Amino acid sequence: DAKRVIAESEYEVLADIASYRGFIRAGGGVTLSGGEPLVQARFCKAILHGCKAMGLHTALDTSGYLGDLADAELLANVDLVLLDIKAATGRRFEKLTGVDIKPTIKFAEDLAAINKPVWLRYVLVSGLTDCHNEIESLATFAAGLGNVERVDVLPFHKLGEHKWRDLGLNYRLERVQPPSEELLEQTRGIFREAGLLAH
Repeated sequence: DAKRVIAESEYEVLADIASYRGFIRAGGGVTLSGGEPLVQARFCKAILHGCKAMGLHTALDTSGYLGDLADAELLANVDLVLLDIKAATGRRFEKLTGVDIKPTIKFAEDLAAINKPVWLRYVLVSGLTDCHNEIESLATFAAGLGNVERVDVLPFHKLGEHKWRDLGLNYRLERVQPPSEELLEQTRGIFREAGLLAH
């Protein structure tokens, strides 16, 4: 049945992690990423619990949209949340993602309430996420949380473009170029002005 299959896959993943435990402990940890790992919250919970039992550092890389699925037990086994927020205002966020910003904001505030360390990840896409006012709003929000240890400004890249072509899909960002180093540094500067460590 489905529960047994999930339990077997959890065991297999944890056994694989255990075989690299010494290497992982030497200067890293285990990050659950995706897509969106919280789509499989039960699986995540089991893997995170097993990793902590092995003494490994754990991180959850998420958009926060499914944050309500990350219950107290799951979060107790997470050392760090890598939180990807695409925009600060609901209108812009919905235009970029197709979903409401409220669940992501609530998750960020829930993490702040339990003082869970967060690294904010902001993907900088020329013409889409480079609006000065939006970035300022996000920086102000993030600084006010009190648990954001750093902000990683990630430049848009075109490395996955071929995958869209291979699937016969229209790649809507075909004409978008990666941001300049100057724009990246300006964006980091906005976060720094809010009192955040930005890379």
